[in-house]
Amino acid sequence: MHKKLVRGLMASNFGDAQTSIDENVLVTAGGGGGVDGTGIGGGGGGGDNSYGGEGDGKSKKNVEEALAVLKEASRSLESLPSDLAQAIERGAIPGFLVEKFLDLEGTPVIGLFTRFSGFRERLLADDLFLTKVLIECGVGMFTKTAAEYERRRENFYKELDFVIADVVMALVADFMLVWLPAPTVALRPAPGLGSNAIMRFFFKCPDNAFQKALPGQDFSLLLRAGSILRNGAKLFGVGTGASLIGTLATNSLSKIRVALNPDYVAENEDLPVISTSVAYGAYMAISSNIRYQLLAGVVEQRVLEPFLHKHKLALGVSSFVVRTGNTFLGSLLWVDYARWVGVQGSKE
Repeated sequence: MHKKLVRGLMASNFGDAQTSIDENVLVTAGGGGGVDGTGIGGGGGGGDNSYGGEGDGKSKKNVEEALAVLKEASRSLESLPSDLAQAIERGAIPGFLVEKFLDLEGTPVIGLFTRFSGFRERLLADDLFLTKVLIECGVGMFTKTAAEYERRRENFYKELDFVIADVVMALVADFMLVWLPAPTVALRPAPGLGSNAIMRFFFKCPDNAFQKALPGQDFSLLLRAGSILRNGAKLFGVGTGASLIGTLATNSLSKIRVALNPDYVAENEDLPVISTSVAYGAYMAISSNIRYQLLAGVVEQRVLEPFLHKHKLALGVSSFVVRTGNTFLGSLLWVDYARWVGVQGSKE
């Protein structure tokens, strides 16, 4: 019922041309901008204007839309998560996103994740976000386990502790590779006036360098480059940390086995902890960062979603195919890179 009300309000407030805009254009991946720099989908030229830089009038219309949806659903602002309620009051969230939140909130399983801010921002932008997490982690677990079996063969079950340590660290990295470049509806407010220029700059950068911008909004080349730099720094930390823990765990398990069983002979020498971890962090910051930003911002958001937006099953299958291919490509690139920098021998 409230879907018809939102469409009617949008038709009267924005005109027929605005209502025909695909939601994929309106919901973009980003970190700030919009109303006082806090509009949906990121900043990058939003300045003090809202919803693509059209001013306070557009903000008021967003508030009217959102409140109308809440009234139709017999809900109040106080019943919503605080960040979403505040974004509505700022005029940063249009009615169709409030409607989408209410639908997601009432969905089994997904509704549980809408209670958490980070998941809430991502699910509002992409209701298949959890599906993509499962795809990425599922494919990663299968391919990593298969690679471990190929390398260990008859010792696979004897060295199951090594396998588990390696697979868990790979899953952590896979999850972050979906999380960081994912499209978001930014609900958080802009940094205060006392924040430094670097913080304000990165807040305006989109979460994905290749994302679509809001109507009337423009991400400069510098802001898009900033997105790659920011995500690269985060992925360097994630990759280095995951590899550090995984390498230390593998080396420690090997030493424990030798101590408990003097006849045990490790198949491989202990990996160099620091160099391996830094090398993997650099690989994620450069290769993984660019590939996953292209995957989320170009292949999925600009190519697949516009054509398959109303066909969720086909969209999910398409995401599975392209993400599987990307994982396979990443494995090949990592082997070549690891040999090139000297952290793996040619026999591997």
